[in-house]
Amino acid sequence: MKKTKLYVGLSLVAISGLVFMAADHADAPAVTGNANDITDVYAFQGHDTNNMVFVVNTQGLLSPSATATAAFSENVLTEINIDNNGDNVEDLVIQAIRKNNKMYFFGPVAPGTTGTTSTVKTTATAGSVEISQYGSAPITATQNGMKFFAGPRDDPFFFDLGQFKSILMGTATGFNNPGTDTFAGTNVLSTIIELPKSMLGSSSTINIWAETKQKQ
Repeated sequence: MKKTKLYVGLSLVAISGLVFMAADHADAPAVTGNANDITDVYAFQGHDTNNMVFVVNTQGLLSPSATATAAFSENVLTEINIDNNGDNVEDLVIQAIRKNNKMYFFGPVAPGTTGTTSTVKTTATAGSVEISQYGSAPITATQNGMKFFAGPRDDPFFFDLGQFKSILMGTATGFNNPGTDTFAGTNVLSTIIELPKSMLGSSSTINIWAETKQKQ
């Protein structure tokens, strides 16, 4: 088993209701636009209310032409960290890593180590899914009571960047309704897992954060 080290920033979400998310779309220059760059993290209750859904989006601002060639890296581990006792230390992790044309998922399972290094928990295999290709029908897989997806999606984040800049410059006092979606027409690469809440512990509130980690 290989260890991986934190390579980029992280996104943090506290969950006590149905849906929360965090977004940045612009990490440090060393990682912006590559497979390490997290744009959004979403967590919400599934259509089946006994389930939770976690979404980690990476490689934001992809044009249609760029989406056709964008790919998950086999050297980058996506890790969802789950704190279910309120101490801001991960009690469980869900890991995803690409191998050939599939995304493999592990967990939720107690981490081998906490913090900025991780061991891929190969003994806690959850399932795998063929990575969907741009322009083709999305592929999902169901295994061990969990559902998986990995591939390109339209960026769901809505933000009126032009109006925001006008507010900062003092030439506008608020956002328009409706606003202009700066991210319209751009895509991301999504890693998605839906699983029973019972797999996350008994707490009614969890904290989550997502990291991408580079193999060393």
